[in-house]
Amino acid sequence: MGGLEAWLIEPYRFEFMRRALLALMLVSLVGGVVGAFVVNKGLAFSGDALAHSTLAGVAVAFVSGGSVVVGALVAAVVTALGVGLTRRRARVSYDTAIGIFFVSMFSFGMLILSRRTSYTPDLTAFVFGNILGVSAGDLVAAGLLTAALILFVLACYRELAIVAYDPAVAAAMGVRATLFEYAILVMVAVAVVVALKAIGIVLVNAMLIIPAATAGLMVRRLSLIMVYASLLAMASAVVGLHLSFHARVAVSPAIVLSSAATFLMVAVVTSRRRARIVGPEGSTG
Repeated sequence: MGGLEAWLIEPYRFEFMRRALLALMLVSLVGGVVGAFVVNKGLAFSGDALAHSTLAGVAVAFVSGGSVVVGALVAAVVTALGVGLTRRRARVSYDTAIGIFFVSMFSFGMLILSRRTSYTPDLTAFVFGNILGVSAGDLVAAGLLTAALILFVLACYRELAIVAYDPAVAAAMGVRATLFEYAILVMVAVAVVVALKAIGIVLVNAMLIIPAATAGLMVRRLSLIMVYASLLAMASAVVGLHLSFHARVAVSPAIVLSSAATFLMVAVVTSRRRARIVGPEGSTG
């Protein structure tokens, strides 16, 4: 077996690495699909806010002995719906509504945790990620959430796409714009929960934004951005996983930095291509 072949295959002799790879493929798929909406609607802050807001649900579930995944999902969905409702009823911007719920839910989680004398490995995994500790149960939960989200996007793609580009036009066309705006926020919440165990609260937003932003430099159609973003996220996940295994570095930062490096390379290539098309005098050639 050659050196490169051994470098590529060796990590997957271990079951925990195979589970990690499968989990990252699910995270990449969901992140690519939902990230296209996040970037298109300018909701970059929402992913970070929803990720941090899950700490409230995780903390409640942890101290009560419940499922932290369910707790995280409930907290994220409640925050997403609360953001949408506050934005409409209080007539504030998305950023303002997100900021209110972000700090409130995160502070609530910290308040609960302050009653504990220490953090446990299970809880720490949701904060910093523990992709190498993903269990079969984690994969099943992530798989079910991923399947539900992808099926919803396929079934309602037309409505979601129209609302993503222009809610006013969507409403004029008879699309229930408000409902699907809420749906997009809930989709972000689900994507965050799918990625929590793998990437952690701290870095989960990067998997929503960077691959989609990179894909947006390459293509313009929303459906293609979803496909390209998912593939780019998967490639970065594989590179980061191998770097972690062979260089013995943390997985999540390695994945995010791989994704960021890809964005920079694509940005350089596309900017040079535009410069050649426009020409030095600003005229197309």
